[in-house]
Amino acid sequence: MLQGKLIHPQILDALGQAGHGSTILIPDGNYPFVTGANPRAKRVYLNLAPGMVSVTDVLEAVLSATPVEAAHVMRRDDGAEPSIYTDFRDMLPDDVELTPLERFAFYDEARKDDCCLVIATGEQRIYANILLTIGVMPPPAEQAI
Repeated sequence: MLQGKLIHPQILDALGQAGHGSTILIPDGNYPFVTGANPRAKRVYLNLAPGMVSVTDVLEAVLSATPVEAAHVMRRDDGAEPSIYTDFRDMLPDDVELTPLERFAFYDEARKDDCCLVIATGEQRIYANILLTIGVMPPPAEQAI
């Protein structure tokens, strides 16, 4: 039995196989899960029903299990900032800024070979897509050089 915020076996397996620089896509319920990401990325479907499970629920669990060094989000065409960006900023480490990408540039980024995991959600907020880049696990302080 696992303890902690992230206990989903498929997600843990994918994260365990990923490394520094790999990316994790957590998209909203409108995202093209099959065509909008690397075809070799592991797909985990948590989109049980509209609104279940949310992007922020998944983000919280993923952040509890892996370090993140970058976060890309999908920018609206009109330039307005989606309200979920505030949630993302509140949840991400202080040194990780959101990098907005135009919609098709975001798709291109998610289709790259580095995308190892897509976690489909039932999130109903639009433009609630986030692409995380896995960071480095620092050594314990006594082993740091």
